[in-house]
Amino acid sequence: MRSEPHGIHGASDSGPTSEGWKVLIVDDEPEVHEVTRMVLGDFHFEDRPLTFLHAHSADQARQQLSAHDDVAVVLLDVVMETEQAGLELVHYIRRELHNPFVRIVLRTGQPGQAPEREVVANYDINDYKEKTELTAERLFTTLYATLRAYRDVRLIDSGKRGLERVIASSAQVFASQSNPDFAQIVLRQVTELLGTRDEAVCCQPLQEAGTGTSLQICAAVGRYREQLNKPAEHVLPADRLDSLRTALAKGRSQILPDHYVLYFADSRQSERLLMLVDRHQTTAMDERLIQVFCSNVSIAFENLLLNRELSESQAEMLCLLAGVAETRSMETANHVRRVGEMAAMLAEACGMDEQEVELMRLAAPLHDIGKIGIPDSVLNKPGSHSPEETRLMRQHVDIGVEMLSASRRPLFVMAAEIAQDHHENWDGSGYPRGLAGEAISLSGRIVALCDVCDALGSRRCYKDAWDDERIRQFIAGKRGQKFDPHLVDLLFDRWEQVQALRAQLPD
Repeated sequence: MRSEPHGIHGASDSGPTSEGWKVLIVDDEPEVHEVTRMVLGDFHFEDRPLTFLHAHSADQARQQLSAHDDVAVVLLDVVMETEQAGLELVHYIRRELHNPFVRIVLRTGQPGQAPEREVVANYDINDYKEKTELTAERLFTTLYATLRAYRDVRLIDSGKRGLERVIASSAQVFASQSNPDFAQIVLRQVTELLGTRDEAVCCQPLQEAGTGTSLQICAAVGRYREQLNKPAEHVLPADRLDSLRTALAKGRSQILPDHYVLYFADSRQSERLLMLVDRHQTTAMDERLIQVFCSNVSIAFENLLLNRELSESQAEMLCLLAGVAETRSMETANHVRRVGEMAAMLAEACGMDEQEVELMRLAAPLHDIGKIGIPDSVLNKPGSHSPEETRLMRQHVDIGVEMLSASRRPLFVMAAEIAQDHHENWDGSGYPRGLAGEAISLSGRIVALCDVCDALGSRRCYKDAWDDERIRQFIAGKRGQKFDPHLVDLLFDRWEQVQALRAQLPD
């Protein structure tokens, strides 16, 4: 029966800690069992005694080995029920049980039947002894050598498996760099590595005016799962809080007898995360592997912040350029930002996936980018346009489509689609193609509504800002004519969010 793994390495990686090193004696002579137990009765290796298992035949040995996967040494007789029973058992251990760890010492009272050179060359054994030479001193020496080898092989294997788990966990973290739940994902990987579920939290330092730095719980597993977004000072015991604050002050992880505090920061230490994780039966190798994992998480955390900063900078630059293009003025930069946020809100309400919603947020502000090619005298005229000026004004659609179509990146593909369709009307009375209903792209229908809704609430050279009630009445009157009826309903259902958006990003 196999034991369940625990932590990075597993429960039986370096030998049992409570019942001693397991030694299986396989011999059909009862006196061999008694003598071996008597000679090795007070043997200790690394402060652990021996635990003896007994088998008087190869079949009994198979049963013992199947029940105990942490046998360290097998003292194996060659000749038992058959002349090859011992050698066949070696094959069973290595090839059927796939156990490369147990050290096998072959003992024979009839060396002529199993020549040493042939056995060592053809079988995966670790030592070959004639029973006549196994004095008490030789038996002690043999056990020291084989147990030391067993310990080292298990440590190497546990390190290898631990590193594999660290790599797998690190891959999960790197794959989640764009995920808003980054901290929760990292915390879950840490607890899986250490095999603990009882108590683990991730805290983010927050600078508060007049009160210094507080710690807010931003991710949690186990019994603290219900404490998300609460101050750590209200939730965690005093000793854990002291450890978190020490790690924060020193800017490095803390390894304590019963818990870890893992510290992650960007290169400027402007963004930081602190993870508090219980320790359970961890080893020095666990600590080294956790350090490797933390190094990978630090890289991922830095990349996450850089990507976020780059995305926010790109979004801001798009809005600034779109605002300048629309009226040659910085005054409408927040107009296009609001259109982007409102369009993303409706895109999500329509069931678009997360990636499409984000594309909508970035692409919608570019809907009128073609106005950069319209003369100022037409663009900023306070009164009504003449037929010729209207024709010139409408050219901004073609200019925008031509500009945006130069790139095949998804953002600009959607932006070109919006630029082309956002002046189309639901009843087919719009331009430039006179499309109607669902023949108009969904992105174009969304931005057509959002653009008009927000523009009506803003002051322009040709009009004053409208109040909310007048805007609602106008949109309701154009439902099913200018605007998609379903989108109008979705917008009205979220009217408080629209008002909050204008308050957050005023002209």
